[in-house]
Amino acid sequence: MILFYATDKFMDKKNKKTLYLKENVEELDDAVGIVMPILMECDKDEDFSEGLEKVGEELPILSLRNMVLFPGVAMPVIVGRLKSMKLIKDASHKKVMIGVTCQKETEIEDPGYDDLYTIGVVAEILRVLEMPDGSTTAILQGKRRFLLHELTKTEPYLVGRISLLEDKLPRKNDREFEALTSTIKDLTIKMLTTTGEPPKDLIFSIRNNQNLQYLINFACCNILSDASEKQELLSISNLKDRAYRLLFILNREYQLIELKASIQMKTHEDINKQQREYFLQQQIKAIQEELGGSMNDLEIKELRAKATKKKWPKEVAEVFNKELNKLERLHPQSPDYSMQFQYVQTIIALPWNEYSKDDFNLKRAQRILDRDHFGMEKVKDRIIEHLAVLKLTKDMRSPIICLYGPPGVGKTSLGKSIAEALKRKYVRVSLGGLHDEAEIRGHRRTYIGAMAGRIIQNLQKAGTSNPVFVLDEIDKVGADFKGDPASALLEALDPEQNNAFHDNYLDIDYDLSKIMFIATANNLNTISQPLLDRMELIEVSGYIIEEKMEIAIRHLIPKQMEIHGIPKDRVKFHRSTVREIVSSYTRESGVRELEKKIAKIMRRLARKLASDEQIPTLMKVEHLQEYLGPVEYTRDKYQGNDYAGVVTGLAWTAVGGEILFVESSLSRGKGSKLTITGNLGDVMKESAVIALEYVHAHAQHFDIKEDLFENWNVHVHVPEGAIPKDGPSAGITMVTSLVSTFTQRKVKSNLAMTGEITLRGKVLPVGGIKEKILAAKRAGIKEIILSKENEKDVNEIKAEYVAGLKFHYVDDIKQVIDIAILNEKVSDPIVFEPKQNDNN
Repeated sequence: MILFYATDKFMDKKNKKTLYLKENVEELDDAVGIVMPILMECDKDEDFSEGLEKVGEELPILSLRNMVLFPGVAMPVIVGRLKSMKLIKDASHKKVMIGVTCQKETEIEDPGYDDLYTIGVVAEILRVLEMPDGSTTAILQGKRRFLLHELTKTEPYLVGRISLLEDKLPRKNDREFEALTSTIKDLTIKMLTTTGEPPKDLIFSIRNNQNLQYLINFACCNILSDASEKQELLSISNLKDRAYRLLFILNREYQLIELKASIQMKTHEDINKQQREYFLQQQIKAIQEELGGSMNDLEIKELRAKATKKKWPKEVAEVFNKELNKLERLHPQSPDYSMQFQYVQTIIALPWNEYSKDDFNLKRAQRILDRDHFGMEKVKDRIIEHLAVLKLTKDMRSPIICLYGPPGVGKTSLGKSIAEALKRKYVRVSLGGLHDEAEIRGHRRTYIGAMAGRIIQNLQKAGTSNPVFVLDEIDKVGADFKGDPASALLEALDPEQNNAFHDNYLDIDYDLSKIMFIATANNLNTISQPLLDRMELIEVSGYIIEEKMEIAIRHLIPKQMEIHGIPKDRVKFHRSTVREIVSSYTRESGVRELEKKIAKIMRRLARKLASDEQIPTLMKVEHLQEYLGPVEYTRDKYQGNDYAGVVTGLAWTAVGGEILFVESSLSRGKGSKLTITGNLGDVMKESAVIALEYVHAHAQHFDIKEDLFENWNVHVHVPEGAIPKDGPSAGITMVTSLVSTFTQRKVKSNLAMTGEITLRGKVLPVGGIKEKILAAKRAGIKEIILSKENEKDVNEIKAEYVAGLKFHYVDDIKQVIDIAILNEKVSDPIVFEPKQNDNN
């Protein structure tokens, strides 16, 4: 039987032939390899003798189990034995031919001359492949038969003395041989069709392959027979005789297939599968009744017993009993039985009217929140306020809170602390990447594999109807043709509707109003406005350096010392060391990267302790080079006021505040040209345009000559052009820079500013004040100009964080210029000479 199925193909670039891989593989006992013969498209007169002139009297001998290679046939072989691997690698490297022969007994691991058939095939190694599982596969192509006289070497692999054998080919235009090969082709295709629908390109290749010698050899290689019979075919030197013997074997195998089909038809039972299963199930049921009842009856009794202990409403009890009665009527082998049983289990597993008792000890709750999280005063106050309201009103309704802020600031972990403070159960659902509405509201029971939504499933796990329910990453919910999960959340998060939340699978209203929903998000812009309106937004801003230091000293360092098995009293961290780690080795708004750096130090310390080496008892700044490597980040420092047009601004980033420098310069030209560089966003570019227009409109007030705008081009640049920048807060900084450039007057030293500018010259408030002020303080800034409306933001910052800073609160840009621009000219100012007239 021929087993070559063309399921894959690739090009042999050397010979420019298309190779087809066989699908069925012949399993070998402790095999050297696996037979996967390859069908090639060959020229009519090709004899595969290329390269045989280099073959000498001795050849490396590769022995195969259950495999016989024929001239012209290409075959992948998975090499397993060490000698064989050495042979393949050496021959491939030296690009020499090898001899391939089959061993008589497959069990022999290290065969000798008497264990091998003496007729083999000279083969070329087409390719050697290293497979992902570590094995080596060699693709071999047979060239010509040979006779093995003796083995001259056995190490490091077999080498034998051989002589080449010639095949006796039929004469051209031999009609008998053509009819013989045509019969072989037809019989081969018939056998392929009995095993399924063969690929069309394989059938085409068999019918149209004009190289009859190759086609016969390929069929000999693929017959489903033992190695001895294949070896008999290889031993026949006359190609016509080999073809007759092959046809005999093919006829025998095809008759065997037909006989099997006839036996199956005669022994076919009249009872179909469904009837047979029915009789068997009746017997099983009778046996179970004799043993005391079926498992299904016992499960239904158990469900009824659980139902008596439930505190559910009357309507739910009626639905449950109705569905349970329906379950009893169904046959256990019916496809609907398992679906109905799952639905009944879902109803009874829900905690209907089961609530955990809140702990109204406000001091204990405050203590737990302070223990687990440093800072976050707004969030903690809101939780304590909620507890106070619960204590006074006894109303179980809970707020729906959304904590938003940068990654790593503790929004998700805060949910666990809140649950512990309230003595409630804690459940969490990650909404990141969710794009199917059914994940929230459940599937309708008409669908196969239907199940309840995430909310109902997690209430089953919680076991109470008033857990702390964290909806993590609510800003990353997607939407596609399956619906919009964010819209499905509207019902769950609306205090006026969630007392009767409808899950499509449960199909019974469920009260979610007692659940404390806490959503977390990084970016509010991706959350729909209706969903935002239903939540109470609390910003969890990034930590400042001082707060990160406290978090590291109180939480992260003790935690990592315990994880890495370092005794508490073995090493201490100096505060200056922690500050250096925060400021020079991390740049983030949260503390995840900080914890990784501390863990890296602990690993180095643990390694030294395990190796009985000395470690410092006090970790100092000078030790960080050894444990963390060179400094990764450097903070910007104030650069002085020696140049006109260079003004220090303040910026907010996701990893905290930063100072930035706005530079402007003039170049002689036609005027009215503004160039803006520095990788700025549209809003920031508009701020530069507004700044220039304002300065131009009020040039007389600032003692700027009008002809400067006509004869000089303006260039505004914000350094670090690789970093994108945007926002309106650099407006007053750009105006100050332009006034300094046009007047060539110095800017006040150690001064920074932030604020939005309007065409009327009004200074508007901006955000991120806390982070910006702390960035200015780190950079050595002494005075800061802010909008009058930002004064309330400064008052919320702890006094120790703003000590040593002087604030100027302004309403108009002219006030900014009066404070920032000095009467002193810069050294080496630009001299603005009038443009010469060409007619003079």
